[in-house]
Amino acid sequence: MHDDVRLQSLSEFLKTHRAKLQPNEVGLPSVGRRRTPGLRREEVAQLAGISTTWYTWLEQGRNISVTTQVLERIALALKLNEEERKYLFMLALNSPAPLTEVNHSPVITPAIKLILNELRNFPMLISDRRCNIVGWNQAAAAIFIDFAQIPANERNMIWLLFTRREFKALAVNWRDFVRGFLALFRSYYGKYMGDTWYKNFIEKLNNENPEFQSFWSHNDVSSAPEVFIEFRHAKAGKMLFDLTSLEVKRDADLRFSVFTPSDSNTEMKVRRLVHKLNQENPNPYIPEM
Repeated sequence: MHDDVRLQSLSEFLKTHRAKLQPNEVGLPSVGRRRTPGLRREEVAQLAGISTTWYTWLEQGRNISVTTQVLERIALALKLNEEERKYLFMLALNSPAPLTEVNHSPVITPAIKLILNELRNFPMLISDRRCNIVGWNQAAAAIFIDFAQIPANERNMIWLLFTRREFKALAVNWRDFVRGFLALFRSYYGKYMGDTWYKNFIEKLNNENPEFQSFWSHNDVSSAPEVFIEFRHAKAGKMLFDLTSLEVKRDADLRFSVFTPSDSNTEMKVRRLVHKLNQENPNPYIPEM
């Protein structure tokens, strides 16, 4: 982005978000008549712990030096959400914002639960940015495994693919299955390079199953892998699915993995498995978050 355009956009962005806030929303008294809506510049500067003059220059779009620490304080003062924070950094520094600690207990909203339950004949998993499985429906439990019986710290799709024999025995084209999920995992790994969890997880998985490294070295990257998968289910036999990855909540990096039956025989088999599972346990397979 050209500097003049970038700085003008920064000026407009700061003014707009300053105008959205009222003093009582940020713990400040409302003193005197206000000619324009929202906070005054000096109030934003006070909240951010910077000089009014410096903040005024920034809001005017002047090409001044700014640090990440100051931008973080301005983002807090203006109550920016994560996407707005990232946008502020891009405008002010022309570079991505540093990582912030992400909430690792993402909320499965009622709307998401409804989707899981209504698409009952489509095995569906919800995963976070570490490929931890944080939600699933009964079809997924019927096709794969009862995820509720797996300890939460092992309920990770990449971990399960390389450590549970059931998954390797299930997928005829297991290598394609694995590479699809690893491509998604690597896209997160690149996006959150500063998160040491990934390095520790990769080392742990290498120690657990050396085969992991041969797959990891392919360096496949995809934020939305689409894979055709053939399963040989112990109870239902041959089953064909198209795997589609869909982003659910960008700010929380929640994602649906939807296994759509590729033919009528597979769809019929899924219906039978889900019906049997419903008779045994009618509760949806969604963990309490």
